[in-house]
Formats: sequence, structure tokens, C-alpha cells
Amino acid sequence: MGKLGVSVYPERSTYEKDMAYLDLAAKYGFKRVFTSLLEIKGNKDEVLSEFRKVVNHANSLGMQVIIDINPGLFKQLGISYDNLSFFHDLGAWGIRLDVGFNGLAEAQMTHNPYGLKIEINMSQGTKQIDNIMSFSPDKDNLLGCHNFYPHRFSGLGVDFFKQTTESFNKYGINTAVFVNSQNATFGPWPTQDGLPTIENHRGLEIATQVKHLVLMGSINDIIIGNAYASEDELKEMSEAFNSLYPVIKVSPISDITPLERAIVFDNQHTYRGDRSEYIIRSSEMRMKYAKEDIPAHNTSDIKRGDILIDNNDYGQYKAEVEIALQSMPNDGRANVVGHITEKELFLLDYLKPWSNFNLSNEDKL
Repeated sequence: MGKLGVSVYPERSTYEKDMAYLDLAAKYGFKRVFTSLLEIKGNKDEVLSEFRKVVNHANSLGMQVIIDINPGLFKQLGISYDNLSFFHDLGAWGIRLDVGFNGLAEAQMTHNPYGLKIEINMSQGTKQIDNIMSFSPDKDNLLGCHNFYPHRFSGLGVDFFKQTTESFNKYGINTAVFVNSQNATFGPWPTQDGLPTIENHRGLEIATQVKHLVLMGSINDIIIGNAYASEDELKEMSEAFNSLYPVIKVSPISDITPLERAIVFDNQHTYRGDRSEYIIRSSEMRMKYAKEDIPAHNTSDIKRGDILIDNNDYGQYKAEVEIALQSMPNDGRANVVGHITEKELFLLDYLKPWSNFNLSNEDKL
């Protein structure tokens, strides 16, 4: 089972705020904590003392802290990759290598005596993971994590994301990705327009980002890149991540009937396996509501994302629920009762035949 995570940046906040945020995240089942120590500015002892306090608090909550580092930090601290006692003493669960070494070094680091996790950057699009695997790492201590991108329009495209993730999936390595809070205001650097991995996630609600990643099925852990997410975002992210089945948001039409509302929102739906290019069919509703009266209304032409219920005029198909995958004419036998919300419309591409799903009522029309 994957984990949810949050990020904290002690150099840019206070211990009290970080502590309160970690408490809130733990309440909603978050287990991972990402933080950054790419370089130490100012008094080294003071900086490390603040880090240690935050890490200790996270550990007291049963959370697992990964510290993002680069080779320059090793030089600044006077430590070597073959002696990771510094990070063990700091209380870290593991370290993330923002920039790679030579493959052999990463593999050797996984054999550290402290069981520290060594997390590799997944977003570079190189053969680095193949190189590391050729040096027989301890796979139990080897993790992968994508980058986040503070610069608007610099995040990964979905196809490239899939490609780079697959290079880690093929070895069975635990994978992680960053999503973007719309409430958070800062990250490790002064300028940021959010901190997602995938560019198309930047402006989406956090639950929608999570649904997309869950439906893709290639990522284990999902971490909020920026701080601080709101309590509502933490709750919605947890619900989306832990839901048995994806829940797609629907705006019902203003005159949807109580029966139609029940058919759409009070049932679990199954995507029929003999799939059509035009509609996703949820046929079981036909049996459950076979004796109900479903008169024709709102039989306008159909567009992608429309929620349809076949009415009395469709004979044995009456009460079947469908989601339109493309525009079609309506001959009057299908009631258009709602629409997938615009920002979740793309999720239709990720629903799979024979999978179950639910539709939630946004009630905004």
C-alpha cells in the first residue's frame, strides 16, 4: 500500500508551524515527510538544530522523513557517501539525491548499516536507474521520487512521466510523485508557482491530481510539494487516495428528478467490458430500476462528459446510465441529467473496462 506525504521547509518557517502541520497531516493518515537540505546558509549548528527538532517531531508521529540533498552538501558538511551516520544521527528515514553520483556510489549507499533509504531522482530521463541496478544495490533501501517544478510550464508532460516512471516500475522500486496544494504559499525557494511534478496538475484541485495518479496505477507514494496545504485539502487527498474506487465529480442539470439523482449518485457503477468508443455503459441500473417510470426530458444533443439515463422510450435499456465519450445526436431516448465537471473530464481517459467507479454530486448548475 502506498503512502501520502507532506513537505516542510524549516529554514522558511517556524518549528511551531511545522509541528502543527505535521500533527494535522498525521491526523489524516499521512506517513511521509519531504524536506530539503540542498545547502546550509548561515550558522550550521542552528540550521541543523532546527532540522533535527522537526525530524524528531515527525518521527514521534510515526512519520518517515526523507531529506533532499545534493553532492555539494556532502562537501559542505565534510562527509562522505560511504559514511551516512550524519543523516542517521539527524533522525532521517532516508535521503533523496537531487543529483546523481556514478551508479556505483548510489548502490553502495543502499548497503549502509543504518538501513537509510536512498531515493533516486526519477525525472531526469536517463538510464541512471539501470546503471545503479547493475551494481547490485539493496533494493529494500532503494526508492524513486520524481522532481517538482516551481516554474510554471516547466513540469513534466504525462507521456514523459509515464516513460520515466516505467523505468523504475520494471525493477519493482517504490515510486513517489509530488502534487500541488492550491492553498500553500511556499517551497524551498523564494519564487514558486506551485510545486507539482506533472505540469497539467498545477491548477487542479488536489483530489483530482490524486485521482489521476491513482488511475494511472504506476505510483506508490504521493507527496504535497508545497507548504502548507489546508485541512480540507489534506482530508480530500486522503479520501481520494484511500477510496476503494475512483469518484468522478458531476454537475447535475437543474431539473434532474429525485429518481435520476438516486440512479446516478446513490449507486456504484461498473464500466462494461464490451466497450464502445461512444459511451461508458453502467448497465446494472436497468435491472435495479426496471419498474420505475423514467419519462423523457432534457433530450438535447450529447457532448463528451454528459451523464445519460435511458428513458422509457428505450425499452429494455431503460435506466441504463452512460457517460458520453464524444459528441452524438440524441434521438430523444436518452435524458441528459448532468455533466462531468470540466477539470475532471480528462479522467474519463483513465477509467478501464470492468472497473468500478462512483459519481459525486457537485450540484453547481
